[in-house]
Amino acid sequence: MNNTEVDILIIGAGPSGCVAAGYLQKQGATIKVVEKTQFPRIVVGESLIPRVMDHFDEAGLLDDLQKQNFQIKPGARFIKGDIISIFDFSEKFGEGWDWTWQIPRADFDHIMTQSLQKKGVDIAFETTVTAVEWKDTYSITTVVNKEGSTEKIKAQFVIDASGYGRVLPKLLGLDKPSSLNPHSAIFTHVADINRPPGVEGTQISFDVLDTEVWLWVIPFSNGNTSVGIVGKTDFIDQLSTNGDTAEALRNAIQLSDFYVNRFADTTFSFEPIHLKNYSSAVSKMYGKGFALTGNSAEFLDPVFSSGICFATESGILAAKLAWKQINKQPVDWEKDFAQYMQRGIDVFTSYVKEW
Repeated sequence: MNNTEVDILIIGAGPSGCVAAGYLQKQGATIKVVEKTQFPRIVVGESLIPRVMDHFDEAGLLDDLQKQNFQIKPGARFIKGDIISIFDFSEKFGEGWDWTWQIPRADFDHIMTQSLQKKGVDIAFETTVTAVEWKDTYSITTVVNKEGSTEKIKAQFVIDASGYGRVLPKLLGLDKPSSLNPHSAIFTHVADINRPPGVEGTQISFDVLDTEVWLWVIPFSNGNTSVGIVGKTDFIDQLSTNGDTAEALRNAIQLSDFYVNRFADTTFSFEPIHLKNYSSAVSKMYGKGFALTGNSAEFLDPVFSSGICFATESGILAAKLAWKQINKQPVDWEKDFAQYMQRGIDVFTSYVKEW
């Protein structure tokens, strides 16, 4: 059995874990990241909002990401029948980025972890957390790698950025029902052979098929496009007769007058992924020696692209506060983390409910 000692252990190597790791590495912290999957891997969350660009920059990841030439996202388009509304990120009331990216997450997350590893960050892939034991001033986390070898990691602080894995919420019994109604999604990628030229071919769009049902179309710079359906779980379940996700998504595409000709006969790049009742919440976002970030704490709804922003905002904030605490500086986790993040959650929740 191996034993490792670090300042901060980060669970999960998605955007939340990566910005936390990038920031802490720049501060000189000793860190370790454990990730249960092998990258690259396909996950949802392919549309960003401009706020995240500040986080990637502060974490030292922006330069490597910009080299990939991901599809620029200057805004978003919402379609409902003959009504089209375009939201332009440059039409804003304050400072900040006027654009962001549309990203295949498999490539995007892989680039971030490679960037961190080049800088010396220890990332253990295919490594699962099995237990956490809390002491007065540190924790002992037990992890097991793909070969079955066990490692115990002593850390002064743990940042849980495990996303849908929700490692600490499950181990500590922190899960609670979301305030949002049960919604689900099905998505895949397609080789966008019918992509029109110009802006129409690159425009990220949401075709509102009904009050709580919409089809998303997210074109990537590699020629592929993400296509997905979001709606009440009952509606999504009725799109196929036997739970066949490919059948369900094809039936959803048929409902879109705007996109049916572009995608009706397109081959799916992989079996569509079904995210059922995806909204989640926790009873608390932090505790003695740990903080929950990103989807491990809260996931709302993909319509306003809030997921990655919540992940990176909470990830880099948790990293800053944890580093202050380790360096014996006063930290008010309730005010500076939980209440701050809850305000953002409340705003986006109101958007989703009104939508």
